[in-house]
Amino acid sequence: MSNDTPSEKARHQIDANLKRVFREQEQADLPDRLKELLAKLKEQDSAGQDGKA
Repeated sequence: MSNDTPSEKARHQIDANLKRVFREQEQADLPDRLKELLAKLKEQDSAGQDGKA
């Protein structure tokens, strides 16, 4: 990496920071309201698939 130009170094830094932020968000808990909505959507999806089979 010693041959990296300043713009390449900046790009690597941005890339590392974005990966870190997304990893943190991925591990964060979802709000209860969003969990409830996802559960309802799963119910609707499974009910729809049961009727098709």
